[in-house]
Amino acid sequence: MTGLDPQVDTILEIATIITDMNLNIIAHGPNIIIHQPDEILDVMNDWCKKNHQASGLTDAVKNSTTSLEQAEQQTLDFIHQHTERRCAFLAGNSIWQDRLFIQKYMPRILEHLHYRMVDVTSIKELLEGWHNIKHPYTKNSAHRALDDIQESINELAFYRKHFFVDCPVLPEPQTPATPTSPDEQ
Repeated sequence: MTGLDPQVDTILEIATIITDMNLNIIAHGPNIIIHQPDEILDVMNDWCKKNHQASGLTDAVKNSTTSLEQAEQQTLDFIHQHTERRCAFLAGNSIWQDRLFIQKYMPRILEHLHYRMVDVTSIKELLEGWHNIKHPYTKNSAHRALDDIQESINELAFYRKHFFVDCPVLPEPQTPATPTSPDEQ
């Protein structure tokens, strides 16, 4: 993204990885760089300019010929191949931010997804508060779409392994036996 405000900023790159609920990867989707004109790139904030230049994203965006609409269609085609309508959750770190951009720029994708989201950042914040551990997981992300997704999957798997414990299966509740004779009452 060129910034954090979907009213003035836009999407530069989109990638998709589909997992099952156990975080096993089902499929890697297309990793799409979206062309944006220099007028858009020139008004990015300093953080975006520095990091997107360092990661190679800025040059990739300038060289891309893919429009937002084409990126939306390619991503939607991939999602349709692997998920049922309204069944797939959008997941990742601070995923509500991505959802705002998808809502504005790629609404057909949002229409296909479930309304629920899995926000890895929320889990991290809760674990930090509950266990008084700062930064329980160390990230290595280059702030590129595919890297960020893979990092979110790895982070959630880390939390699952180290903080979420398998709950034992509870036995079925026992119903009291019905007395069969007056002596049993």
